[in-house]
Amino acid sequence: MRNYDLEFLKKFSMVIGLLVVITLGLIALAAYLQRAIPDEVSPTAAKRVQQRTAPAGAVYAGTTGASAQAAAQAAALAKAASQSAYGGSTDGKTIFDNLCTACHTTGVGKAPTLDHSHWDARIAQGKDTLYKHAIEGYTGPDGGIMPAKGGNPALTEEQVRATVDWMLGNLK
Repeated sequence: MRNYDLEFLKKFSMVIGLLVVITLGLIALAAYLQRAIPDEVSPTAAKRVQQRTAPAGAVYAGTTGASAQAAAQAAALAKAASQSAYGGSTDGKTIFDNLCTACHTTGVGKAPTLDHSHWDARIAQGKDTLYKHAIEGYTGPDGGIMPAKGGNPALTEEQVRATVDWMLGNLK
């Protein structure tokens, strides 16, 4: 080998060695930073943790406590109203047209249609029984199925009663 080849190999080896040292330094820095920076918490996980650790109740004392309790009850009522189906409407026709019509106009699941002959035996049991079956659900002796609240648990009992009343008033 010639002299200038040896010089090149020496300098090339030093450059490669320097690059290896820089690479190892960057790997060590990245590992340190990975451990030093906390993991990002997803918003859904944070919300679930907050819901699980929320207090089960509250303490209201004195006059300020009474007003805070009244505000909490009003907020709970507003939340409940916003979660009820059809905006809390007790219009039986609206609820029937949007929910009940699927089964009670076609007879699916042996559901009685709005024909008076289908309802005579049921009416003889009384309105309270009809309300109970509509609210709690019912499986008849003939295999007919009525899901609780028509399959929509967001309905209130008042909405179910109003819909049953509307159906009874519109039998043919």
